[in-house]
Parts: sequence; structure tokens; C-alpha cells
Amino acid sequence: MQVLIKKLHPNAVIPSYAKAGDAGMDMVAISATIAENGEYVEYGTGISVEIPEGHVGLIFARSSISKTSLILSNHVGVVDSGYRGEIKFRFKDTEMQYNAYSEIYYCGETAYEVGDKIGQLVILPYPQIEWSETDELSDSNRGDGGFGSTGK
Repeated sequence: MQVLIKKLHPNAVIPSYAKAGDAGMDMVAISATIAENGEYVEYGTGISVEIPEGHVGLIFARSSISKTSLILSNHVGVVDSGYRGEIKFRFKDTEMQYNAYSEIYYCGETAYEVGDKIGQLVILPYPQIEWSETDELSDSNRGDGGFGSTGK
């Protein structure tokens, strides 16, 4: 599938697959900003895409996230087909600390740097759902069991 992509910055890196068969394309940070309130660090990619209608872009953290103090804020980002802005990754930093003396927020030492691969983009088709309201749903083996009901 061909997807239109636009570099918003000359340092932007076009997302690419690391290996044949990979589902996610690696995205590279070209900027890093710590929020004034210190609640998150945001990485810009300098990339905007035109995802075809009927498809969605999903942004995920890379497995290397486990080597950092970062947690992707919304866990999975949704890039709708109508969005044309920059794809950004917003992380909470579990080691973010506030120095009251200097009034500066410090990011943990294990945060990503500009130029690092910071996440992955996966583009998938999705069905357009039409709801049909009913008073009863069919039975299933699981029924209404949730939150660990399928075993230990």
C-alpha cells in the first residue's frame, strides 16, 4: 500500500521497517520537549502522513522502552485518516523530578535522545461499525466473565 508522507523538518527520518516481516515501522525523534509542569516528555518526529480512509495509524512504544524510565502516556496512539499534523510521542517519565531550588524539572537519565528510534507506526484497515441495538446477546463459553476470568 502506498501512503503519502510529508517531512515537516529537514532532519525528519522517513519511518522504515527494521527487518523483513516487521509490522511496525520505526520512528525517529527529531525534537524532545519536557512539559513545563514536568508531567511528560514529548518527542516530535517531523513527519506527517495521509493515512488512507478506512485505515488507522497506531503508534506503539518500542520494546527498548523497557530500558528507559519512560511510559507512553496513552499506551497506544491513534492517528486517524483525517489527521495531517506531526506524529508525536508523549511519554511520562517515572524518574521525572522537580528541583524546587532551581524550579527546573529533570528527566531521568535513561530517556531517549534526539536521533533515537522512539516508537513504531503500524497502519491497519478497520471495519466501519454500524450498531444494531438488541435486548439479548447470544450465549458464549465466557459469558460476562472479565478481568482474569479465563484462568491464572
